[in-house]
Amino acid sequence: MASADLRDELLCSICLSTFKDPVTLRCGHDFCWVCIERVLDTQDGSGVYSCPDCRKRFQERPTLMRNINLHNVAERFLITQQEKEEITGICCTYCVDSPVPAVRSCLHCEASLCDKHLRVHSKSPEHVLSDPSTSLEKRKCSVHKKILEYYCTEDAACICVSCRLAREHRGHQVETLDEASKKKKNKLRNVLQKLITKRKETEERVRSLEECKRKAQEKAGGEAERVTALCTDIRRRVDDLEKKLLSEISRQEKEESLSLSALIHQLEIKKDELSRKMRHIEELCNMTDPLTVLQEPDTGDLCDPEEEGGDEDTGGHDEQPHDGDDLDVAVISHTLHTLCEVISGIRSGIYEEDPADILLDVTTAANNLLISDDLKTATGTEEKQKRPETAERFQCNQVMSRRGFTSGRHYWDVEISRPGWWRVGMCYPSIVRRGDQSLIGENNKSWSLERSYHNQYSVRHDSKEIRLPDKICSDRVRICLDYEVGQLSFYELCDPIRHLHTFTAAFSEPLHAVLHIDHPLFCGDDWIRICS
Repeated sequence: MASADLRDELLCSICLSTFKDPVTLRCGHDFCWVCIERVLDTQDGSGVYSCPDCRKRFQERPTLMRNINLHNVAERFLITQQEKEEITGICCTYCVDSPVPAVRSCLHCEASLCDKHLRVHSKSPEHVLSDPSTSLEKRKCSVHKKILEYYCTEDAACICVSCRLAREHRGHQVETLDEASKKKKNKLRNVLQKLITKRKETEERVRSLEECKRKAQEKAGGEAERVTALCTDIRRRVDDLEKKLLSEISRQEKEESLSLSALIHQLEIKKDELSRKMRHIEELCNMTDPLTVLQEPDTGDLCDPEEEGGDEDTGGHDEQPHDGDDLDVAVISHTLHTLCEVISGIRSGIYEEDPADILLDVTTAANNLLISDDLKTATGTEEKQKRPETAERFQCNQVMSRRGFTSGRHYWDVEISRPGWWRVGMCYPSIVRRGDQSLIGENNKSWSLERSYHNQYSVRHDSKEIRLPDKICSDRVRICLDYEVGQLSFYELCDPIRHLHTFTAAFSEPLHAVLHIDHPLFCGDDWIRICS
């Protein structure tokens, strides 16, 4: 293959330069690692990734695989091209008619030589040969115009014979250029080896972070699907309840309307009958012939029948005015109560478990802690409890829960009396029970949220402290555990609930709840209560 063709095969189609750290997509096309990463980053958010060459689509961000063979070929090609440029860039000084590449340069003659002229060149010691160079004047001392043959280690400068004897360098440690060059090359090789090691570590770190990024994307996608499904179910159930309520209201409204319409009809008939009797009485009152008036039936027969014992059709005086307030709200209230149950069920959809039922283990409680009868509250006390000293009991003012979690998702809330120093969190049962290392957060077997005397809040694990930027105003804290995922989170129970910090770890033992209160001499009778 010609050099030009090989150069074309080794070009990245994105940057149009020779491959640097080439990687391969699943479709088989190669790109510089930096170039394809930049392209894929611009495609983030669209949900679809594609190859810049063949436009093949990928549903997920494609994994980049290093093409080691192509990387080696590209590096060798670049080295070869550089060597050719160096060779062809410097021509023999004495080949005037047709330029011939130089193979060596004479520092004494300040001339470059091809193979032919090198064979006839003087072999005397003052004619020092070097690799071909266009800047031969730089190989001579700028002061004495002699060849640079030595290296002054104290001044870090290349010098000639005259410089070595001059006052500026007299008595200094000097080496030949070859010796100094070998030493520097050895140092550079050591530096290069360290850089290679660091680069490998960086590449491993990049791969690890890419894997973490992929897992985070997968987890986020799964959580998004779960939340979408939960909200879709909630909307469906609310819509069903709305339809049921509206249908019930419509049914009752129709029944009530029919009843009222029948009653109105009866009253209209009664009203017409009364109007007729009123007109007849008015006519009698307007007559001038007394005989006609007296011959009419008794006026009592013309009165409202209700006054003489009631009307069988209308129910008489016992009929109460109808105010339309007979709508049966019991069914509606019951349905709305079901809606409340749907809303309260959101929590169980987000966290599969109810609040964990946690009881404190008195056998682990320090003797300056008073444990309540319901095993829910730990209180600091100056009166030392007379509990037996056992291997399970903490010396510091701590107590651990009876129950340990080995799987699933759980949460539990604590209420804190304040204002002293306290810690809450979780630990392995293998935590030490003696010494400063037994405090939760001060070892690799526990994780804690802490409040200091200066009202500073922080989280701790393995003696490493992370200070929280904001204060906690509420006296209630929630601890959430997702064992399989390996997450332990702390929240402030305010309105709205506020996330404080999340630890990530590969849990390997059961996790128990832990409460810690400073010595009562400093905190008084402070307490921490596990909320039911």
